[in-house]
Amino acid sequence: MTVLQEFVAALSSGRIQVVDLTAPLSDQTPILGLPEQFGQTWPFRLSEISRYDDRGPAWYWNNFSTGEHTGTHFDAPVHWVTGQQGADVSQVPVSQLIAPAVVIDHAADAADDPDFLLEIEHVKAWEAEHGALPTGGWLLYRTGWDAYGDDPERYANAGRSPGISVECARWLAEESPIQGVGVETVGTDAGAAHSFDPPFPCHSFLLGQNKYGLTQLRNLGQLPATGAVVIAGPLPIVSGSGSPCRVLALVDR
Repeated sequence: MTVLQEFVAALSSGRIQVVDLTAPLSDQTPILGLPEQFGQTWPFRLSEISRYDDRGPAWYWNNFSTGEHTGTHFDAPVHWVTGQQGADVSQVPVSQLIAPAVVIDHAADAADDPDFLLEIEHVKAWEAEHGALPTGGWLLYRTGWDAYGDDPERYANAGRSPGISVECARWLAEESPIQGVGVETVGTDAGAAHSFDPPFPCHSFLLGQNKYGLTQLRNLGQLPATGAVVIAGPLPIVSGSGSPCRVLALVDR
């Protein structure tokens, strides 16, 4: 058999499990609210065009409206001022949308402290146990925050949510071999990151280094620390800064 035939056979037999890392999109999907002086993203909204009626007797379909950074979504480099000369979401090489992934789990720490920050020492300790971060892969940061994804108020938590420290964000962007970071929170940065120096360091450093972000992921607890492969499928929006996307993980069983 060819490699692809073996792959399909492994999917069919269950030797490879597909784990959905995507939050459903609805009008209840949490969105990031900015201070009033800034522009705001639109919540997700469906507007019915027809549903087997006089507007279209044999078909059901909708228009939808929302921002690029709603729900489980992909941050392209051009999303941030430091990456403004980088790729928009339509220009991300498709070969990078399928990549190895590792999971660093600090859900217990985040449960004790909603402002918990991932530090370089945490990543180094993980590498000492599991090996080096994957070249061209994703670092998926589990905090357990997906448990609140269906409760927008609890998910926002009055601006308190876990994230990554300034020093660690810079190190991941400039020294690590990964292509991006995935998180369970509303954005790649901590809730308090507006007060960091620089503000929003994950956005600033990672996107400035032509790396990527995945946010509002779910089910990271179903993945092993190493060995998963992630498929991230943003819409190729021309000039887009990002896109809602379906994110899947492939896991050996």
